[in-house]
Amino acid sequence: MKIHEYQAKRLFKDFGIPVPEGSVAYTKEEALEIADKIGYPCVIKAQVHAGGRGKAGGVKLAKDRDEALRFAEEIIGMHIKNIQTGAQGKKVRKVLVEKGVNIVNELYLALIMDREKAMPVIIASLEGGMEIEKVAKRHPEHIFKEYIHPVTGLSNFHNIRLSFKLGLNKTQRGIFSKLVSNLYKLFNEKDASIVEINPLIITNTEELIALDAKVNFDDNALVKHSDIMELRDIYEEDPFEVEASKYDLNYIKLDGNIGCMVNGAGLAMATMDILKYYKGEPANFLDVGGGTSEERIKEAFKILIADKNVKVVFINIFGGIVRTDIVASGVVNAARSLNVNIPVVILLRGTNEEQARKIIDESGLNFISEVDFKKAALKSVELSRGD
Repeated sequence: MKIHEYQAKRLFKDFGIPVPEGSVAYTKEEALEIADKIGYPCVIKAQVHAGGRGKAGGVKLAKDRDEALRFAEEIIGMHIKNIQTGAQGKKVRKVLVEKGVNIVNELYLALIMDREKAMPVIIASLEGGMEIEKVAKRHPEHIFKEYIHPVTGLSNFHNIRLSFKLGLNKTQRGIFSKLVSNLYKLFNEKDASIVEINPLIITNTEELIALDAKVNFDDNALVKHSDIMELRDIYEEDPFEVEASKYDLNYIKLDGNIGCMVNGAGLAMATMDILKYYKGEPANFLDVGGGTSEERIKEAFKILIADKNVKVVFINIFGGIVRTDIVASGVVNAARSLNVNIPVVILLRGTNEEQARKIIDESGLNFISEVDFKKAALKSVELSRGD
């Protein structure tokens, strides 16, 4: 789960990580009130779940009251579009208004989980304010890593070694060490998947301040953190993904026109792979799970056909735990109640597959039943082209 920058900075403050003075505003009037309170210059920052806000005109420095009002008016309501948001972009519904600070140097600092080594890693760089992927490509020598063993945890030598590599002086090293320790505490206690500060600035008074903040959380751990769940902003999520989450369906929206309903992540990825191989374009990743019910199948089907881009639905279910006749009944009931007018290709193999095919064949609906994976995929691609 993602949260906004202003929410991440509230968490930072709770864990003793310095951030600029500021607050969130939902209207230009609120933004101006905050700017007047904290003083000028101040920064007006769009709050959306995407990077590249500055390049899109969503981050502006206001030198006085007139600029603060004008920038807030320009940013609230604008759409930020980049590779992270997709063509539809993200509408800005609120802004963070922060006090300007004197920047002497910019660093990069993050904590993430390294899946290969199965342990957290601190990543730091001399080039803050830049996209870390670009820094890694152009100047890999400017990126430093410290791996933290989950048993022994963070030690002071991690912090000291990083602070020397970043060229910090004695005063800055002490502040940096405390900041990293607090960041690691936040990472652990809140089950974060990433905690990133870009940039971490050094001011003219030798303070270290998180000028930006990004925190994502492990969805599987949210059941332990009701306080984090309250930070969810469904306006920043795809409506189909929000609806799917209500029924514990693993759904990710894509840009194609073949709606996919599959059980099991491996089979779902294989299904998308074969569709792409035959020049088709999946409209989504949808894993209904290994042990599902007729109701969940019905809701999954409703989500698929609600996508106006979908020209054909490809249902590919292997009945190991789940019974394919339950899947067939769910699909038939959903199609009847929703007046489906697009073709549906169905591949049901495994437990009770003969009963499942009978339900499909006797439904009288616009279903195409297949028994071969390749043929089902080819048929789906053909129908998606209108052939």
